[in-house]
Amino acid sequence: MSRIGKRPVDLPSGVTVDIKGQTIEVKGPKGTRSFTAGDDVTLAVEDSTITVTPRGKSKRARQQWGMSRTMVQNLVTGVTDGFKRELEIQGVGYRAQMQGNTLKLALGYSHDVNFEVPAGITVTCPKQTEIVIEGDDQQLVGQVAANIREWRAPEPYKGKGIRYKDEYIFRKEGKKK
Repeated sequence: MSRIGKRPVDLPSGVTVDIKGQTIEVKGPKGTRSFTAGDDVTLAVEDSTITVTPRGKSKRARQQWGMSRTMVQNLVTGVTDGFKRELEIQGVGYRAQMQGNTLKLALGYSHDVNFEVPAGITVTCPKQTEIVIEGDDQQLVGQVAANIREWRAPEPYKGKGIRYKDEYIFRKEGKKK
């Protein structure tokens, strides 16, 4: 029995849900999100909760049960609070700034890196060494953060590069004389 799947998803006030077949659409203050569940689970709205139940006892139905419940929870969280990832830049001369819909990164290359921000994502730079990525789609926010970090991943000797705010970089000792 899925420990995650058996818990219902609570709907906060101001959030409406519409279920058509296997597609659930959630509307809230930050926008509208939808998800199409597989045929192995059943979605139901009762009072102010959404329940996900498996159809049958097959292995696939049990796998889809917990995953579908988590996807529905992420829809509700996305339209109410949204998702946020914070990046830090460390290194001499490394900096970031927003120009319109483009994030300009100076990362020690011979040229600046221009990163086009996709629709539905908000990127801000409160400081030159901080990048905040916000949006209502958890997958897209995480993917944009990973794409930005990919330009200069933190290296283990000096720790220079782009890292997540709460990330710990295991440092290595340099060459011995």
